[in-house]
Amino acid sequence: QVQLVESGGGLVQAGGSLNLSCAASGLTFISYNIGWFRQAPGQGREFVAAVNWNGVSTYYTDSVKGRFTISRDNAKNTVYLQMNSLEPEDTAAYYCAADSQVYRLNLRLMEPKFWGQGTQVTVSS
Repeated sequence: QVQLVESGGGLVQAGGSLNLSCAASGLTFISYNIGWFRQAPGQGREFVAAVNWNGVSTYYTDSVKGRFTISRDNAKNTVYLQMNSLEPEDTAAYYCAADSQVYRLNLRLMEPKFWGQGTQVTVSS
């Protein structure tokens, strides 16, 4: 049974930082690209960032480039999302997800198959 468990969300003032974690179990973690998605109230789910299976390649949506950093520790089956210079517009529920295809080359084409339960990030102005 595949499980992805997010943690690290919370309430922070604008300009602050948070570090989200996504701990995975029940899958061969090193084979999968992992992504972070977010969904604000009343809006659709947004693809925020992704890291490939060996941590060499990353993808970021334009609005977080230079502020967010995604990384992974395959020894710990964990992916991280370091979020700096947070803005009120970053307020959302954040979800991590594992790709449906192992070793997919193009992170932009990632198709999530396994999802975590989400962690809330709230940035106050």
